[in-house]
Amino acid sequence: MSAPHRLAVPLALALSLAIAGVHAEPVRLPQGASAGPCVEGICEYRLRNGLRVLLFPDASRPTVTLNLVYAVGSAQENYGETGMAHLLEHMLFKGTPTHRDIPAQMKKRGIDYNATTTLDHTDYYASFPADEATLDWVLALEADRMVHSDIAKADLDSEMTVVRNEMEAGENSPLRALYERVRSTAYLWHHYGQSTIGARSDVEAVPIERLRGYYRTWYRPDNATVVIAGRIDPQRTLAAVARSFGGVAKPAQPLPAFYTREPAQDGEREVTVRRVGDLRLLMAAYHTPAITHADAAPLAVLDDVLGHIPGGRLHKALVAGGLAESVGVGADALRDPGLFSAQVALAKDGDSAKAQQVLLAQLEGIGAQPVTAAEVDAAKQRIRNAYEQAYTNVSGVAMGLSDPIAAGDWRLYFQFRDALENVDADAVNRVATTYLRASNRTLGRFEPSEKPDRVEVPQAPDAASALRGYVGKAAVDAGEQFDPSPANIQARTQTVTIDTGVGRGLKLALLPKKNRGGTVTFSANFRFGDEASLRGREAAASLAGSMLMRGGAGLSREQIDARFEALKTTARVGGGLQSASIGLHTRREQLADAVALAAQLLREPAFPATEFEQLRRQAIVGLESQRREPDALAGQALAKHFDPWPAGHPLRARSLDESLAQIKSIKLDELRAFHREFYGSAEGEIAVVGDFDPDTLKRQLQALFATWKPGHAFAPIATRYTAVAPEQRRLETPDKANGVLIARANVSLKETDADYPALVAANYILGGGMKSRLGDRIRRKDGLSYGVGSDLDADSSRDGRDDAGSWSVQAIAAPQNLDKVERAMREELVRLAADGVAADELRDAVSGLLTQREQARASDATVAVLLSRNLFFDRTMQFSADLDAKFKALTVESVNAAIKRSLKPQDFSVYLAGDFAAGDKPAAAK
Repeated sequence: MSAPHRLAVPLALALSLAIAGVHAEPVRLPQGASAGPCVEGICEYRLRNGLRVLLFPDASRPTVTLNLVYAVGSAQENYGETGMAHLLEHMLFKGTPTHRDIPAQMKKRGIDYNATTTLDHTDYYASFPADEATLDWVLALEADRMVHSDIAKADLDSEMTVVRNEMEAGENSPLRALYERVRSTAYLWHHYGQSTIGARSDVEAVPIERLRGYYRTWYRPDNATVVIAGRIDPQRTLAAVARSFGGVAKPAQPLPAFYTREPAQDGEREVTVRRVGDLRLLMAAYHTPAITHADAAPLAVLDDVLGHIPGGRLHKALVAGGLAESVGVGADALRDPGLFSAQVALAKDGDSAKAQQVLLAQLEGIGAQPVTAAEVDAAKQRIRNAYEQAYTNVSGVAMGLSDPIAAGDWRLYFQFRDALENVDADAVNRVATTYLRASNRTLGRFEPSEKPDRVEVPQAPDAASALRGYVGKAAVDAGEQFDPSPANIQARTQTVTIDTGVGRGLKLALLPKKNRGGTVTFSANFRFGDEASLRGREAAASLAGSMLMRGGAGLSREQIDARFEALKTTARVGGGLQSASIGLHTRREQLADAVALAAQLLREPAFPATEFEQLRRQAIVGLESQRREPDALAGQALAKHFDPWPAGHPLRARSLDESLAQIKSIKLDELRAFHREFYGSAEGEIAVVGDFDPDTLKRQLQALFATWKPGHAFAPIATRYTAVAPEQRRLETPDKANGVLIARANVSLKETDADYPALVAANYILGGGMKSRLGDRIRRKDGLSYGVGSDLDADSSRDGRDDAGSWSVQAIAAPQNLDKVERAMREELVRLAADGVAADELRDAVSGLLTQREQARASDATVAVLLSRNLFFDRTMQFSADLDAKFKALTVESVNAAIKRSLKPQDFSVYLAGDFAAGDKPAAAK
């Protein structure tokens, strides 16, 4: 289960919400239930026991998402209980007297599930293909574990070590470590200053009785909201909620009240973190009001004005100015006063003193250089675009309402969105000069001042007062009810080949359908180059592709960003060794202009020298920062050992130092030459899914792409299975609390092989998620790892000959536990090879795989990828249908025979990386 310990920028979270149509007719209330407000398609109900229910019907996608939100997070933990909210989140997957193996039951039903803990709330969510029986089962589960979870000491003992490993994984991040220290320094009393993951000692030693007490205190119907969005019948769904939750009694004891209030900060504060690493970070944080305060909206706009890339003030002053490699800004929007923070990353040898001077001048000098009306309008347009694009994602509603619910009322989302429209430059400048002041700053420095200079954060009204008279906006039209079966996708798709005189020509797959908000997904790949022509051009190919959106078609990088924002389009134009690509998520009205702009950027890049130097610096710092990271070092060692290519080959694996040398020595003219000599769009594949006119689009695509021929014709580089002798490596990474294990063995395997479906099922059983053999053994039984899994990679080619497959395992663990993880992994591999799989395992695996595949096809982006691959490999959706049928036809005997042929445990190479020296040291005396 995921547990974010730094709340995502709340505005960005709010932007993940969607707006839907209102309920078609009034819902008959179950006995004792009451109806609350409806806003833009979302309607509230309450059961007699206090449970709040939010229903958001949307028939356009064949999925349902359920999010159960408890208004309790790490801010409600007491002394000695830090991390308890997150630990309890893990424990609720351990079972109840009537729901024993929750992950197995979820996996069996093909449910995509998880949970998350934040400062103010804990969420349990599930997403699945629309099915009344599955929804009823999930509702029954959530009602059961609300009050009947085991919370057993034996489960705590094993899960504590998993949570501790999750804590260790976070400790590897310099940014995470710095942010935790800044936040804990900024808050003296309020628990917003403590990390959600908690103190190691508390997690290791929390008594089971206190955990049970915390569970009984906060897990109750009158502290919970269940959000259900998707293809649902509101009448039936509300009745189902009442059947499952109606019998859960509301405790007689009232919920604990919140009363701790952080006093005004009385001077600058500083904290310094010293750890092994290869980059510098700066961070400044300022106290700001809660989400219900009127200043929250202008602070959100200020966040965008300062932090937007590439047009924001901090990017221009620090990144474009050559002082830093990246910047970021975040404005909390929480129940209680939060933080407005800005962070800067620069090279290890960068001038941090100068960067700090410029950072603070930009943040605290707005009074001397006020924000302009044009900056505010551009920021509001970007925010508005993000809201409008998010309207099409009803699953985002179910998840995104969590923060507003925890802040007091789900309608705060809509009120906050509307308040942003009324923000002007005066308001932004006022909040900047009010809150971004030295005496209210935590940078890590403490210096006494001559006199107090404090910022009194005003008290925010309660949600009811802030929402008085609020009604919301009109709803957005929904799309069609689309059947994502392979047969229907194929029947609805128009396939066209444009003879361009180059290779196989330009192939189109066009799937027009009505989507919520008129959205369209556009995916294009254009092919060029062969093995001989690409030798020595690898770095130029990579960097040239990365430069395409940094200037071109007569526009600067900032102007390109602004133009796509004006077109309400999320865009990606890039390239690599043998292809260039365009990815667009837009709307019907903007599709033609967005495609035309992307085509111009692809064909007419400017390759500005300043942007090239920025890109080079960022790449260098990114590579340097990996020198002592366990996952990077293990991955490099594996890549070198399994590399089959000779020196000079375009696909040859390169060491970190070789990559750095290439980037440092390459010239801008080499990028221009690569684009000039290789790029073209006359051969490739374009897949478009969504709301568009196919005839109009076909004419535009032919005009834009059919005549531009690449300088070097495309020829795929063949990849073949290579036997690799096993090796064992142990890599030391000082001062890294979390270690990694990576293991791999090569397998001769193609997607078209008869054994492929059987091996996919075998891998799903071995390491496909938390409920798997590796997950059961290493995470759930032994408690060694927060994350462990396996992957099976199969090759594919047009001629059906490429067979460079592999089987791999990955895990994280404390360095002192990696040997145990390796031993358990090897034992499970041997057991699978020797004994094969059981009938119940295979049945559940096939069910889960088929449901996952069905769920994936509900995404337009996934369908576009499938259609594009079909064009490249000369397939149709019948290939997907046939694969589904092959999964259904699997038997224990066929799977075990395939395992015998392909899984050789003795062939696995294993790479362990971590701070083994620290792990070997004796513990300090108590």
